[in-house]
Amino acid sequence: MRPPVIEAIKIENYRVLQNVEIKKLKPFTVLVGPNGSGKSTLFDVFAFLETCFTLGVRNAWDQRGGQRQLRSRGADGPIAIQISYREQPGTRLLTYRLEIKEEKGRPVVSREWLRWTVAPAQGRPQHILDFHHGSGYVMDENTGKKTSEQLDGSDRLAVNALGQFRTHPRVAALRRFISGWYLSYLSVAEERKSPTAGPQEQLSRSGDNLSNVLQYLKENHPKRLQAVIEALQETVPALERVDYDTSPDGRLVLFIKDAPFDEAVLASNASDGTLKLLSYLTLLYDPDPAPFIGIEEPENHLYPSVLPGLAHQCRNSSELSQVLVTTHSHDFVNSCRPDEVIALYRDTDGYTRVVRPNSIPLVMDMLEQGALLGTLWQENYFEEVPVPTTPVADLGE
Repeated sequence: MRPPVIEAIKIENYRVLQNVEIKKLKPFTVLVGPNGSGKSTLFDVFAFLETCFTLGVRNAWDQRGGQRQLRSRGADGPIAIQISYREQPGTRLLTYRLEIKEEKGRPVVSREWLRWTVAPAQGRPQHILDFHHGSGYVMDENTGKKTSEQLDGSDRLAVNALGQFRTHPRVAALRRFISGWYLSYLSVAEERKSPTAGPQEQLSRSGDNLSNVLQYLKENHPKRLQAVIEALQETVPALERVDYDTSPDGRLVLFIKDAPFDEAVLASNASDGTLKLLSYLTLLYDPDPAPFIGIEEPENHLYPSVLPGLAHQCRNSSELSQVLVTTHSHDFVNSCRPDEVIALYRDTDGYTRVVRPNSIPLVMDMLEQGALLGTLWQENYFEEVPVPTTPVADLGE
């Protein structure tokens, strides 16, 4: 059973995302755009929401400098994030909305609701949960009866509080869903560290426990570890072999052999790109993957020739996790489908606008003639319609 899939997201007053709505999100979605277009900000919206659920609204708010740094310049209303998703294909569409503003220097959840669609004959969507400033109600999903509730603070999430009770299954499922998101901030410097021995089930945000996770896979899911190694060998042509051994203190020690060298080296001494790719593959092959995975600019430290393989791995992983990637790499985008790519640009008013390449007839026509999607983006065909300076056939080479 796959986890919920977000089909649409709407953001209001979040930095340059003053009024952005993206519909028809895919299980594998790729964000592109020039520097400052809002890609990293959109990525951070997901991170902000996840932090609200795991560490609290105040923590997420303060990490980002509060309202002064978060709210769009000139905006008066609250910061709002709204996601629409289905728990399983064919089930009811659920929509969750969170509105936050600042009062006396503190964040306040001014509105929070969860609703689901009903049969057309039954009228408008019904709210399962609806709270204003810590007060509101939750509905019994079977009887439709509403129960009033009062939270112990206006900076608390009703979904977090009520989602701990089995009597509210949709609320509980939403809490588990968002709390389980993984937003990647992998660091090669952190990945080279030698942590304390002992298996760990999930990769940290920085990747500093990579060897611990690989040890866990070896001891509990050896086929998954072998799949990671085989995927690494397929993606890096010069990689001849990956071996592993156990050190006296119980740590898993990886050895990587590159052609044409005779001796293998410790994985911690391998190239930045190989180590980074190993981390991505470990994340994507997690036996219990996060329901939503965010990867920002995977091309950093990676040679362009391995990016199509990584894009393929991300798409395969989207069968079990929704995967969102931001990138500046046309090589990565060349391996994507038009409906998987979303382009962001700053409009004349300074705020972000959304462009869908699959809605541009010229782009779709050129793709049918052999052009490559990433090349068309690089040549600015997503942003405007230029006068081609080279034959269409050349764009696909």
